[in-house]
Amino acid sequence: MKDDRLYLTHILDSIERVERYTVEGKRVFLEDEKTQDATVRNLQTMAESTQRLSDSLKARRSEIDWDDIAGFRNIAVHGYLSFDYEKAWNVVENRLPKLKRAAEALMSHLDAEAGSKAGGASGDA
Repeated sequence: MKDDRLYLTHILDSIERVERYTVEGKRVFLEDEKTQDATVRNLQTMAESTQRLSDSLKARRSEIDWDDIAGFRNIAVHGYLSFDYEKAWNVVENRLPKLKRAAEALMSHLDAEAGSKAGGASGDA
């Protein structure tokens, strides 16, 4: 059984790191090799973690293009010689906020499910 909570935690942690690394904006991102490396590494981790989420959980957030995230990961990992940092910036600026909201909502959903199961179990004792 997949541990969706673990992968959602990895997704959210990776997104928060990317937010910290890119807080100075596009110009710094495009000019600073270390910022690029750190950002892309965390985007890879985030994308890999999305691939490991259960299909049933991903189906709850159909507005997220999960296949596109997997495609980005493949490009970042295998297409590193011709990687387009402008496209990576586009992901940071336009895609991550939506994914972050979705991941937070999914985590809240799992928390609520766990709470209702725990409540039901303690009520039976």
